[in-house]
Amino acid sequence: MLDLDRLDFTKGNGLVTVVTQDARTGDVLMVAHADREALERTLATGQMHYRSRSRGLWLKGATSGNTQRVVSLVADCDADAILARVEKAGPACHTGEETCFGPGRWDALAALDATLATRALHPPAPGEKPSYTRRLLDDRNLRLKKLGEEAAELVTACADADRERATEEAADLLYHLLVAIKPLGLSLEDVKDVLARRATPPPHGVPVHPR
Repeated sequence: MLDLDRLDFTKGNGLVTVVTQDARTGDVLMVAHADREALERTLATGQMHYRSRSRGLWLKGATSGNTQRVVSLVADCDADAILARVEKAGPACHTGEETCFGPGRWDALAALDATLATRALHPPAPGEKPSYTRRLLDDRNLRLKKLGEEAAELVTACADADRERATEEAADLLYHLLVAIKPLGLSLEDVKDVLARRATPPPHGVPVHPR
């Protein structure tokens, strides 16, 4: 993931700058520093560790519970800074804000996917009327039928060049799409991973075959 021997710790008196980014939303969560020991601990545990001039070596979330699981670590071109993409378990800032730069960018699609995951894990209590989402999750034929209907409605709106209706239908389709894949154990992140792989430029000399 990261070759520590290629990093330049000399410029920062033994430290490199770490820019920590939410892997789901793209929000820049915080900027901190790390030395070799902190990065070794990060690589060994999969949890972000930093080095502070006042606190020394510290594990993010050790006291607050707001840990940061490492998704990727990439050095910059000068090898004196690192981009750490993480999945966070809570706010990144000690003030309680989602990021050290304010509330961050609210990702409605990621929030929807998280809500669907919660609904999938927690069925309604006995006697409680199931929500529309729960009904879809429990009825394969219903959720696939609705997925087809929403796709057809979006096609019609696009054919009619109805921008407003197309936007609404696209939102409905995204909702039903995420519901449809949830029982398969899939999430928005799985879809984004596929898109990211497709967007990665092929090695030099490898032909690209458009779909």
